[in-house]
Amino acid sequence: MAKVATANDEFAIEVSHVSKVFTMHADRRDTVKERFVRGRSNKTHQFHALDDVSFKVKKGTTFGLIGHNGSGKSTMLKMLAGVYRPTSGEITVSDKADALLELGAGFHGELTGRENIFLNGAILGRTKRQIEESMDWIIEFADIGDFIDEPVKVYSSGMTVRLGFAVAVAVKPTILIVDEIIAVGDEEFQRKCFEYMRHLRESGTTIALVTHSLSLAQEMCDELLWMDHGKIKMIGESDQVVSAYLAAVNAKEAENRTAKAAKEGIQDASEDQYKLNQGNGLCRMTKVEYINKDGKAEPFLYSDEPATIRVHVHAKQDLHDVELGLAMVTEGGVTIAGPNSKAAGVLYELARGDSYVDYAMDRVLLQPGRHWLTTCFVRDGEMFDFSDRQTELLVRADSVSTQPGLVTLPEGRWSKRAGTPAVSTEKSL
Repeated sequence: MAKVATANDEFAIEVSHVSKVFTMHADRRDTVKERFVRGRSNKTHQFHALDDVSFKVKKGTTFGLIGHNGSGKSTMLKMLAGVYRPTSGEITVSDKADALLELGAGFHGELTGRENIFLNGAILGRTKRQIEESMDWIIEFADIGDFIDEPVKVYSSGMTVRLGFAVAVAVKPTILIVDEIIAVGDEEFQRKCFEYMRHLRESGTTIALVTHSLSLAQEMCDELLWMDHGKIKMIGESDQVVSAYLAAVNAKEAENRTAKAAKEGIQDASEDQYKLNQGNGLCRMTKVEYINKDGKAEPFLYSDEPATIRVHVHAKQDLHDVELGLAMVTEGGVTIAGPNSKAAGVLYELARGDSYVDYAMDRVLLQPGRHWLTTCFVRDGEMFDFSDRQTELLVRADSVSTQPGLVTLPEGRWSKRAGTPAVSTEKSL
């Protein structure tokens, strides 16, 4: 169990060689009747949720935990909060840790919001005086209006979460443990929560945070711990850990997509598979490959890196002066870009049979996301093949984007200093 340290050292949290093992019953018998009639289940196996985990969190910093679902992040937080005890190892905290794990879990549906503030505050270890002194702040922050004097059972889930968060943070914590739970609120509530957490961070509160939002982790956390199947994969500065995590996710996705494509096999190039295409069919786009900067085919493009879109085509006869047009389209049908070979001064001679055309980019300007690719082979208005949004266009990145939107603009020039408007000498009419 997490224990409070007596020494006033530089670390708020110290985790030393902690492991957590759960015993799982294959045939659960929960009721007394089931156990009496069928006996206790002997079929069990052990699940290692955490395996020899060690790290330290400096006082006044924000420490984030990231990783896939089931990697052990939330289990680790519950260990820090004292909900679980380690199977082995030791956890030391420099002061009492307040936890935001399941907001509103201690509320009683028949009691009013105001009455539940006292109940939940007591569960969290607040004194009556502390609760009374923070009552007005809690009610204002929760912003649920007159419902504060209504039974909690009539609250929406969002109202319950608002009140739960307000109660939990009303007394400024020295150490705050935060799970992804606050992400269930609406946009306004999330902004309010994160703004207050930034305030706590600036005022010296130590925060341990689990999140699936890598942009939030990179923005708020001084250090990150990347967990994978209960083990530490990497600890370090936020930027470095996020980049490494994204690279691993991208590699895993590429591997899975490649394996899936190999399992499904190459479709027979019969005319039936082009029934959704337009054009006279003298040539058909057979597949599209995305070639990375190392010349390797990938299932997607990488934002901000060199790449080539390779369009494979099968011609029924020799064709000359053929132009290839591409369109990169959002899932909502908005065209992001439409490069065209003829506009670039290039027309192709397509020999009968199979060939391909490359469109190389020095830098992929598309932001990470899922889009669609349209291809069109045409000559002087004669359309040979038009494949409209039949090819998935995935864009990935090895770091969190610093710009919102669909594309990354070329680097602009910012003024060195803020200017002041010229003062007009004319009299206002």
